Amino acid sequence: MAFKVLISDPLSEEGMYPLLQAENISIELATDWSQEKLANQITEYDALLVRSQTQVNRELITKATNLKIIGRAGVGVDNIDLDAATEHGIIVVNAPNGNTNSAAEHTMAMIMALSRKIPQAYLSLMNKQWDRKKYVGTELKNKTLGIIGLGRIGAEVAYRAKGQRMNIIAYDPFLTEDQAKKMDIQYGSVDEVLHAADFITIHTPLLKETRHLLNADAFHAVKPGVHIVNCARGGIIDEDALYHAIQSKKVAGAALDVFEEEPFYDHPLLELPEVIATPHLGASTFEAQESVAIDVSEDVIRFLSGEAVRNPVNLPSVPKDILSQIEPYFHLAEKLGHFLIHLANEPVEEINLYYSGDLSQTKIGPITRNTIKGLLTRHLGEHVNDVNALYLAEKRGITVNENKTSSTQGFTNLLKVEIITKSEKRSVAGTLLNGLGPRIVKMDHYSVDVTPKGHLLVIHHKDQPGVIGKMGSFLATQEINIATMQVDRADIGGEAIMVMSVDRHIEEKELRALEQLEEIHDATAIDL
Repeated sequence: MAFKVLISDPLSEEGMYPLLQAENISIELATDWSQEKLANQITEYDALLVRSQTQVNRELITKATNLKIIGRAGVGVDNIDLDAATEHGIIVVNAPNGNTNSAAEHTMAMIMALSRKIPQAYLSLMNKQWDRKKYVGTELKNKTLGIIGLGRIGAEVAYRAKGQRMNIIAYDPFLTEDQAKKMDIQYGSVDEVLHAADFITIHTPLLKETRHLLNADAFHAVKPGVHIVNCARGGIIDEDALYHAIQSKKVAGAALDVFEEEPFYDHPLLELPEVIATPHLGASTFEAQESVAIDVSEDVIRFLSGEAVRNPVNLPSVPKDILSQIEPYFHLAEKLGHFLIHLANEPVEEINLYYSGDLSQTKIGPITRNTIKGLLTRHLGEHVNDVNALYLAEKRGITVNENKTSSTQGFTNLLKVEIITKSEKRSVAGTLLNGLGPRIVKMDHYSVDVTPKGHLLVIHHKDQPGVIGKMGSFLATQEINIATMQVDRADIGGEAIMVMSVDRHIEEKELRALEQLEEIHDATAIDL
């Protein structure tokens, strides 16, 4: 059987080479087609390859009645409607590893250029100035590089920095002390990285938790004379705060490849001589562009040949009769995972899932993937999906175990999720109630009845009279309205738990103020 592949964005000839060599595949280039022409012609093709230019929206996907796979030559899939693709049974693949080397090299180039003031010295020379004293630099040897985010790119940066004989301290929500030892780097919290590092480089996704991670408070905590590097995502650094930190001499300089708004022209940061900047060039090498095109082309060939793809980014097709049985649990599973990860105080080493009652008779694989997706999304963002969740957990050294049990514990169906860290074990259990939908019914050994949605506040406290009143009074002073409340205790006068749903997100400073109440042990805000 012959398959037709349409390439609607420019790819290098080397990137298309696997497709050109495949015997049962013919390709057509349509880089000059309008969106309208593409929509009119798409019915003829089995596969579509794009970069960032083509908008693969719901309208286009609806007309693509023969389309089986969409390949994105790059990491991001913002220009592809994943929900529409999944609904129409079209698998989407990307190339998450193709730009790793280029991004890591660009980061090291920025660190070196920053430390030796190379761009500033070059501009000086072009202006016919010869001023060696003005551009005295800093050696990297024996300096401490702080890495926030030790995924693919962060780990490659660490490897290269060790070649420069730098000391490495790193934070990543999935990094354990044992893993750090194996990499011969120091394990630290974000605060410890900020305090210890001479150079700080960021390699995290842009999430609610990481937006403005480096803000005025962070710059107040850093070592005087630190250098800041961001080749990851714009928005992780508060650019106004960085500007003031450099002006005050707390930060010696910054190297930036990404910005909150791009193109980036008018911010006063660019007027500072201590700042060097590039226009989002992290993955802009010939090799990276070829690599991502080759990776996605090979995945398209695998899929059309009936083999498993390596880099899927949406849920593959599930038979409709099975999907109708398990789909109601997807939302519950994802919310349980997302809820539980907020309770972990250390990197997760093991995840155990227990399926009881009706759930033990179903196809649990897709439910497990949704649970792991919810758990990982807090720290990895939209990069996690139903298909790659287990792979990403494995890459981070997390063991996932599935268990089926006949014990129903009083529920027709029950999913219990347990996480194990180096020093603690936490769990949450949920069920679907007829006519009422998903519910969280257990949190550790406490019984609750919580709808997993909206803004939740989880409080561990001492069981004694007046605690609930103090809680209500405190929230009232912050103008936080309580919608529902659940309370349970281990023993009279012992440890107790309170789970509230409230009308708005609770800020970190409000949580810390709440924990100042004598009876409160800890407070956690969870947005579902």
